[in-house]
Amino acid sequence: MNDRKITVAVRVGSAMTALCAAGAILLAGTAGRADEPEAGVPKLRRLTEAQYRATIADIFGPDIKISGRFEPDLRVGGLLAAGTSAVSLTPSGAEQYEQIARGIAEQVVDKAHRDRLVGCQPGPADPSGAACAESFFHKVGLRLYRRPLTPDEARLAVAQTLASARTLSDFHAGVAVMLTAMLSDLPFLFQVDRVVADPARRSDQTLDAWSRASKLSYFLWNSTPDEELLNAARDGSLMTQEGLSQQVSRLMASPRFETGVTAFFDDFLQLEGMMSLSKDSLIYPAFRSSAGPAAREQTLRTIVTLLARENGDYRDLFTTRRVAMNRQLSPLYRMPYAPRDWSMVTLPDNDPRVGLLTQISFLTLHSHEGRSSPTLRGKALREVLMCEHIPTPPANVNFTIVQDTSNPNLRTTRERLKAHLDDEECASCHKLTDPMGLTLDSFDGAGQFRASENGVPIDTSGSLDNVRFSDAAGLGKALRDSPQVTQCLTQSAWRYAVGRQLVASEEPVTAALHNRFAQSGFRIRALFRQIATDPHFFAATSRAPARTVAARPSARKSS
Repeated sequence: MNDRKITVAVRVGSAMTALCAAGAILLAGTAGRADEPEAGVPKLRRLTEAQYRATIADIFGPDIKISGRFEPDLRVGGLLAAGTSAVSLTPSGAEQYEQIARGIAEQVVDKAHRDRLVGCQPGPADPSGAACAESFFHKVGLRLYRRPLTPDEARLAVAQTLASARTLSDFHAGVAVMLTAMLSDLPFLFQVDRVVADPARRSDQTLDAWSRASKLSYFLWNSTPDEELLNAARDGSLMTQEGLSQQVSRLMASPRFETGVTAFFDDFLQLEGMMSLSKDSLIYPAFRSSAGPAAREQTLRTIVTLLARENGDYRDLFTTRRVAMNRQLSPLYRMPYAPRDWSMVTLPDNDPRVGLLTQISFLTLHSHEGRSSPTLRGKALREVLMCEHIPTPPANVNFTIVQDTSNPNLRTTRERLKAHLDDEECASCHKLTDPMGLTLDSFDGAGQFRASENGVPIDTSGSLDNVRFSDAAGLGKALRDSPQVTQCLTQSAWRYAVGRQLVASEEPVTAALHNRFAQSGFRIRALFRQIATDPHFFAATSRAPARTVAARPSARKSS
């Protein structure tokens, strides 16, 4: 489109988007109170950036470029997914989404894509293009809104398209205006839970078939429902336990299930932080700008291989010597590795690295720019893997002793931390974090192994509650044997799936899920299937008060 057409399209689209955004702001306010719904009030979860991108690729194709800045996601109780029900669109966020939508819409109708994606145009039998517009928006509206368009929505789409086409003297420009509005609209940007009477228990409420399809797909595939899942919603089979079970089996049998597992662990382990992670290049010259994203991919590839592809025991992540490796990361691991592509390798028995906690991603993400941090690492172990909450340090804490790595009298991190703990309030938290974190201090801030610090051998002894160990392998075994670790994963997977905090009345649900998780041998596939087929996953949220956990604050001020 030329500049004039773009300007007019922006003006028309902006008016529609403003109305959509206003509705989103009002309704998303209720989404933040998902623990106290009114009967029939939709509960909303905003798509994450990853879900938005995957959805556009599934509907229009991976060659459609997405450019623009997304409204920031909110991490609540450690999970971005739990924050999706506690966010709304700010005015600037609505403008950003509209700009992104406009860029997508213009590509959909351009000459390179319109034949495949629009599939029709005005002609002798359809001079205005009304039939073409109706056909296109019925088809694409189902995929965008994850439900059929209502009659009013369909009429509006056609009318708006034709009106814009007349103004712009271009049918495809008119399609782009309406498509921009739909891509900026609440039903696309938010998953909407619509409640109906439960056909199995008429006195209860459950999600309708379209909401079920959306919830299943974003949980198991991290993207929009495919045609077969939407058909199961349309014919009503998704409202039966048999039909639900069949669709869950199909979704989990697909290679795309690995994408869903990847998305969960990426969120659970907070690995998005690796994308912008930097280290002091003078202290850690081997840690280049590309190391962070590569370490993130290494961890996720390892998890997907062991848990999704090979259906292994979740607990073995903490003790395994198998890890994904490529040439880019091998210098940080100080191992020769010639192949450029990723492959699974087994570290030797005498290697100091054992399990997830000794991978570059965990060690570097929970360290400072120029030094390691037993406190940050221990805090992450407690909060991320055990679902405990460690308070942030008081604002007036003096970290000078810990930060002075050149002190000739306090040459190791353990000695500096011990000297730092002269405040009883600080000591109470450090007692929870440091005994575990110090066990990992044989790995520096870039995740590289070191046997000594300033010429002094590093003491890697530590403890987890009442279990003592001498090295990282012992820490990994202690975590593997801790029921709190698998209980935390179960609760986190449930909160990730429902997109909000745990409601008090759901504690028996997660307890039952954990029991079945244990009976399966702690298989992730079994846990995801149990969640996806559990009636509580689709039930109207209980009115019982939520067990609120605030968004985890940054721990970068910790020692």
